[in-house]
Amino acid sequence: MVRRFLLIFIACLSLVGAWMPALALAGGPDPNGGATGSAADITAATAGAPTLEEVAATAGHNKVAINMMWTLITGFLVMFMQAGFAMVETGFTRAKNVAHTMMMNFMVYPLGMLGFYVCGFALMFGGFGPLLTLGGNVVNAENAVLNHEFTISLMGHTFGLFGLKGFFLSGTSYDVSVFALFLFQMVFMDTTATIPTGAMAERWKFSAFVLYALCVGTIIYPIYGNWVWGGGWLAMLGQNFGLGHGHVDFAGSSVVHMTGGVIGFVGAWLLGPRIGKYNKDGSANAIPGHNIPMAVVGCFILAFGWFGFNPGSTLAGTDLRIAVVAVNTMLASATGAFASMLWMWWVRTKKPDPGMICNGFLAGLVAITAPCAFVNSVSACIIGIIAGILVIEAAFFIDQKLKIDDPVGAVAVHGVNGAWGVLALGLFADGTYGDGWNGVAGTVKGLFYGDPSQFTAEVVGVLANIVYVGLISYVVFKLIDVLVGQRVAADVEVDGLDIPEMGVQGYVGVKLDKLAETPVSN
Repeated sequence: MVRRFLLIFIACLSLVGAWMPALALAGGPDPNGGATGSAADITAATAGAPTLEEVAATAGHNKVAINMMWTLITGFLVMFMQAGFAMVETGFTRAKNVAHTMMMNFMVYPLGMLGFYVCGFALMFGGFGPLLTLGGNVVNAENAVLNHEFTISLMGHTFGLFGLKGFFLSGTSYDVSVFALFLFQMVFMDTTATIPTGAMAERWKFSAFVLYALCVGTIIYPIYGNWVWGGGWLAMLGQNFGLGHGHVDFAGSSVVHMTGGVIGFVGAWLLGPRIGKYNKDGSANAIPGHNIPMAVVGCFILAFGWFGFNPGSTLAGTDLRIAVVAVNTMLASATGAFASMLWMWWVRTKKPDPGMICNGFLAGLVAITAPCAFVNSVSACIIGIIAGILVIEAAFFIDQKLKIDDPVGAVAVHGVNGAWGVLALGLFADGTYGDGWNGVAGTVKGLFYGDPSQFTAEVVGVLANIVYVGLISYVVFKLIDVLVGQRVAADVEVDGLDIPEMGVQGYVGVKLDKLAETPVSN
């Protein structure tokens, strides 16, 4: 009896707390005669006298509504990151290619979305199971809307490979939880899709880009995403082999950023360097971007969107860990920018290079994306510092040793630091969050907090990403090359891609600064 009374009392307090702001805004009773903020607002068989079950149902509905609104709003923030990517990549490239670079960043959104809608979402989340935080009210996964995963059995264990439910969002019966998940995950896929547009800028055929953009949303991104976030075999490394909680990636260091970095690396390698990038002796020339202010503003837009990217990955506004996630995200970006500034200033070039500071800022954000919910603030700062240095050394290594021409440093920022992000989780996760993650009891702990197997699971996930994403990207790019060719003609590249490829100039009536168009010897 006491327990029943306490439950009713707590539920009533919650409802009063929800009603008070509405009363204040409305200024009192409903002018049409209806009561504002009364027990009548609860759906009840007897008006004004709800039962405990009816109160609980209303409270549950409100909780789901909060989670739904949180997921959608944070998804909108992530969508706005596309503007940031467009500005960063365009600012770091030359003025004669701005329309082409901008349009790749623009069209990757609708093209990638259509591919994800047709089959990418189904392959990634077709066997996901019930979406309880978003209103999926089925506890039994077999009866959930997304309930069909293609699996194989090896060594007495089940390995999920890809989903088979939700093509064209069919068979979901307008399930609101599935539609919310689709929107949120689609904009994550779009982040992956746009990363290679920076690595392959200034010499990529637009027709080849269009085919790539369709493929990345249909087959390249979703399969690895299923393995980590869709209940696939990497997520099950904990249950199947006792490797921590399986490959854990809270918001996408490996699923989103490393995937995009690997695609970009393969694509830039196959395309070859821009004309004038390397001398006959193999030494590299710098090819300056045309608009550093544009790139800086783009970085701030990305950082703003990242507050949707990371905290939104709870899929629950009622999960108060979002505050920790947001602060860790801020700190890692700050230490990443600070470390890259000092490293360039004191070690590499004796000048605090603006472009590298921007990339250090983004590298910190990429690296904290996987561990943001599982680490403390000091660890977040350390992760950002390492990312800020790592991005510089990786960029120099890729550019000068591997001879891979990446105009914006996308591979170093997203590929290298995406890998560092999940490895950092395997090191710094402190055991204060993640109980039951991937079906494993207990919280997530890294190597430094007593669970070396978690670090092993992260290493396995990194290797799987390199192998699968690298191979499928190679196949896709080769097929596209056969169909339409990948690279523009040499004269088009020298004159600029805007008129030949897009039919318009990016800057009409503006005399281009030829100095900015000329490679600079290091």
